[in-house]
Amino acid sequence: MNAGLTIAFFGSSLVSAYWNGAATYYRGIIRALHALGHKITFYEPDAYDRQAYRDLTDPDYADVVVYNAHREDDALQMVEDASHADILVKTSGVGVFDELLEAAVLDKKNSHNLVFFWDVDAPATLDRLRHNPTDPFRRLIPQYDAIFTYGGGPPIVREYMRLEAQGCYPIYNAVDPHTHHPVEPDRRFLGDCGFLGHRLPDREERVEEFFFKPAAALAEKRFLLGGNGWDDKPMTPNIDYVRYVSPAAHNAFNCTLCSVLNINRSSMASTGFSPPTRVFEAAGAGACLITDAWDGIELFLEPGREVLVAADGDEVIAHLADLDEERAHTIGEAARRRVLSEHTYRQRAAQFTQILEGALRQPVL
Repeated sequence: MNAGLTIAFFGSSLVSAYWNGAATYYRGIIRALHALGHKITFYEPDAYDRQAYRDLTDPDYADVVVYNAHREDDALQMVEDASHADILVKTSGVGVFDELLEAAVLDKKNSHNLVFFWDVDAPATLDRLRHNPTDPFRRLIPQYDAIFTYGGGPPIVREYMRLEAQGCYPIYNAVDPHTHHPVEPDRRFLGDCGFLGHRLPDREERVEEFFFKPAAALAEKRFLLGGNGWDDKPMTPNIDYVRYVSPAAHNAFNCTLCSVLNINRSSMASTGFSPPTRVFEAAGAGACLITDAWDGIELFLEPGREVLVAADGDEVIAHLADLDEERAHTIGEAARRRVLSEHTYRQRAAQFTQILEGALRQPVL
């Protein structure tokens, strides 16, 4: 397929990162696809107060269409409006009318278009299917021309292929140099270690281990916590809870702290091969990243030289005890060079285009 395709995305939100961790991923992929000559329309519901907390004006790389989150007819009208596109993409986790949209986009499938499902939380989707054999999405999987995923590597590909997907292709997170880059430090974020993440049931136990435990053990160091939902969480005095940090301030957060933590949700950590947005945000800003351990990290950053890896809270404590500003700077700069060389959204968009041109013959791992 050549450049110049029309692509319709149905997703959670492109213009708001509020309770919407996939926003940065969507922005990076879609901006890069636009640069290749494709015309993108992004359809998103007015849900979860995201429009009230927009952090992005309508971008020049996509048309954004916001529809009523309470009317099925409005969602179906959006699918009708998008039916002329060369490619229709239903992402996971829109948050409203997901089941309706997953079937509706397939109703528009014909000999002149392609219809994809793009799973931005494949471990959770597949876990749901394992526990519910009658889940309506199960029978739809073979009808999509392909499944794309936010990550997951070989385990996710194998499971989707077992469910009779026509093809399954991980398109990993990456860095967008337009968005994630070094900036001047901001005094609001001075500290030794910081973590950005909303309080979620399947991550809280890991945040206890990798963030709260080291903070309690290192009383002389200052820790910063950003994200929604932590207001009533007991914290040691050396933790500064800065609440929701807008994406516009992420570069300053990453560039000011001596180190930043990445803590995966349980499903992501157990599956592996799914580096979250935070990894590339931090690396793109030249931050020294400490991440929990997960399979496949060496495919993205070299442990010990470009990233510090911790199997548990004790290893986070050891890293922080040994870390000084000079070493943190060296690790952060090495990570930045690596991601700019090998892990940009421009490269991910080229991969997506290559898969299209390859007629979706076999999984690309």
